[in-house]
Amino acid sequence: MTQEAPGSAGTKTTGTKTAGTKTTGTTSAGIGTGVTSDEVFRVETHGIDPIPDEDRHGSARDLFWLWFGSNLTFTYVINGALAVSFGLSFWQATAVVVIGGLSFFVISAAGLSGIRTGTATLVISRAAFGVLGNFPAGLLNWVVSIGYTIVNTVVGTLALEALFTDLGWSGGDAARALALAVTLAMTFAVAMWGHATVQLAERWMAYVLAAGFGVLLVFVLPDAEFGAAGGGGAGFSGWTLAFVVMLAGPFSYLPMPADYTRYLPRDTSLRSITVSGALGGLVSSVALGVAGVAAATQADMTDTVAGVEKLLPGWFQPVFLLLVLGGSVTNSILTLYSSSLNLQVLGIPWSRARAIVISIVVTALGSLGALFLTDFTESLLSFLSLLIIVFAPWGGVFLADMLLRRCRYDTEALHTTGRDGAYWYRAGVHPAGMAALVTGMAFAALTCDSELWTGPLVAPLGGGDLTLLGSVVAGLTYWALARRSVRASPSASA
Repeated sequence: MTQEAPGSAGTKTTGTKTAGTKTTGTTSAGIGTGVTSDEVFRVETHGIDPIPDEDRHGSARDLFWLWFGSNLTFTYVINGALAVSFGLSFWQATAVVVIGGLSFFVISAAGLSGIRTGTATLVISRAAFGVLGNFPAGLLNWVVSIGYTIVNTVVGTLALEALFTDLGWSGGDAARALALAVTLAMTFAVAMWGHATVQLAERWMAYVLAAGFGVLLVFVLPDAEFGAAGGGGAGFSGWTLAFVVMLAGPFSYLPMPADYTRYLPRDTSLRSITVSGALGGLVSSVALGVAGVAAATQADMTDTVAGVEKLLPGWFQPVFLLLVLGGSVTNSILTLYSSSLNLQVLGIPWSRARAIVISIVVTALGSLGALFLTDFTESLLSFLSLLIIVFAPWGGVFLADMLLRRCRYDTEALHTTGRDGAYWYRAGVHPAGMAALVTGMAFAALTCDSELWTGPLVAPLGGGDLTLLGSVVAGLTYWALARRSVRASPSASA
């Protein structure tokens, strides 16, 4: 089966292509990458295999649009509203929103590991946990990524169905089925094509979503109650819950930053990728978080979409529903793409493009169940939020290992899954990494306050939720156990 040249239909490239090599030109539309293995609107051929230098392309600026676009999601509006519901005033909640946005500097800096190794984050984490020790977190991360993709798909579908109703079509199940089909198609097509198309889609969707959400801010911010509308007297419990809500989103990205830096040239600097990616996530998450805070001081936000919609003029309400849909899709694209790499890490012996079919099928079935059979969305969200007990400590160990190694790994050993590999350790498990992970998880479980589980230390701590500090406990434990044995790989290139 032949394929069109990448770009818009009918465009031509100015150079010839050979599999696995760079081209001598780009498409006339100006959107080609010049790399056959990762070209726009062609199925990406690389997966978790190390990206060779001849296929490296792009710049740190691409990361701004990637993280900016993927975080223009209505989730941050909901998070901002929740902070007010916990008893924080406008300015207190805004401070929490900003601190949450600043955490993207850590997430973005972790992307340096992708530049150094040319592979995905969950391959690199084998260095911290061992080849087999890495498997449980890899499996849970796939569950989380698919779970949130289902939730985003349901939110986007309901927004599009509401738009159909506003336009005069109340088609019942037929309207909902069409809305689901459109939402799934928008997500799956981009994620299936792969890395280059994901970056392009996030960038162009960011332009549209940023303009729309900017107008949203204009409508909701001026009438906000800047005093103590949320009470202003939130106790320790309110503050900690607000931080958990705000930081859980950025923390959920920790298993994937290298997925989007692995194509960048090897000499891309840590400073450039940190600043570019972090500013993207910071600006979008803070802007939408503040919108949620402002809306919550003016309206009942029990149903967040409906609450915001009431604050908007009638002509903008259909646009608002499209913004909710678009934000759901941009976020789902990112998580769905990473899920395909995740499956390869778990040992699925397929190409990335074939492996993603598993994620697509599970997402579609889960979305159908949530929309037509039983409403398990709230239960799913509670379960996913509980998994921060695992991923906060996992992130702490991963970051501590990255610092101890100065982000220099033996790339060949990362892909050696047998006993001869440097990261096999003891029976495939790195004792220091697993001990630190268990310690951090124990702390997080003891101090977690969620609908499904309340730790025994929550009440003595005044009702505070300190789950996220599990990352600090795990990281410090790993440093104490591994600081004498873990070193930068001498075979790693700069």
